[in-house]
Amino acid sequence: MRVRVVLDRFEGDKAVLLVGDAEQSVAWPRAFLPDGAAEGDVLWLALSIDSEATRVAKEEAEDLLRKLLNGG
Repeated sequence: MRVRVVLDRFEGDKAVLLVGDAEQSVAWPRAFLPDGAAEGDVLWLALSIDSEATRVAKEEAEDLLRKLLNGG
């Protein structure tokens, strides 16, 4: 999934992004923007699910819960 984003302005170490057609305002770490990004730039945000990382995180959480319920 790709989402259109407009870089509205900077506020210190944050950037204010206008996301999607509704231009929902979102604060974003300035350090996570492409080099040279400037106010008014149109960016594309790509979102995807990392199924393997999700599976591993769920297994780790389940293992921790089992350990806690079994007294350590």
